[in-house]
Amino acid sequence: MSSSKLIELEVEGGIATLWLNRPEKRNAMSDGMRTEFIAALEHVTYDKSIRALVLTGRGKGFCAGGDIAGMERRMQAPPGEVGFNGWSRQQRVHHTQSLLHTMPKPTIAAVNGAASGLGADTALACDFIIASDAASFSWSYIHRGIVPDGGGMYFLPRRVGLAKAKELIFSGRKVEAGEALQLGIVDRKSDADDLVADAQRWAAEMSRGSPTALALGKTILNQSFELSSHQVFAQGSQAQGICYTSTEHRESVMAFLAKSGANKESAQ
Repeated sequence: MSSSKLIELEVEGGIATLWLNRPEKRNAMSDGMRTEFIAALEHVTYDKSIRALVLTGRGKGFCAGGDIAGMERRMQAPPGEVGFNGWSRQQRVHHTQSLLHTMPKPTIAAVNGAASGLGADTALACDFIIASDAASFSWSYIHRGIVPDGGGMYFLPRRVGLAKAKELIFSGRKVEAGEALQLGIVDRKSDADDLVADAQRWAAEMSRGSPTALALGKTILNQSFELSSHQVFAQGSQAQGICYTSTEHRESVMAFLAKSGANKESAQ
């Protein structure tokens, strides 16, 4: 187990569980927390012994969004620096969310409480979302006079449709776990006591296949709404060529042929 003040990372049986660990602030994302988050995501991405990631929060909240203290500091900057400071911060936000979204392994958000603003976007950046009855989601940016900057304007319409995404983002209202499941924001529900364990079992199930095929397939699927059918076929052909050379493919085919040969002999 690797531990730090703001992020905890546990790895067991090839499944990494990353805990946002600022429970007294409902895991609101500070600059320091983001730095540790980036480091943890990069570690999970490049460690070949890790097959999948579960993301959750310590305490009663999943992630309350951006840190209000950080917002206050940004407003106190000299007027001539506000724009560039904001741009610089956005580069780090985008980098963090992109690491999570493009990770070449299955990712599951186990939402244990409120996921607000950036927290809701962070859950959506994962491949799947499982939530407890205590979970809720709100794209509350509008209440601070800003727009979703963690990918919500990209991810949310793909889960609930454009009109519903506009309604949730324009109103900033809270969506409880039951409605979130009905709308398709959440894929599964679990009891609070079993949430992380259920997410870990699901992660193990989703990562049993070839890591090569999973990584390549996920990369193409993440782009499939933007690409033409011709482009998806072309990228799929290239990915398949790589899969043909993988150890997993060769071992699978050889095992199938050996089993098939044995069955033929027994039939004779």
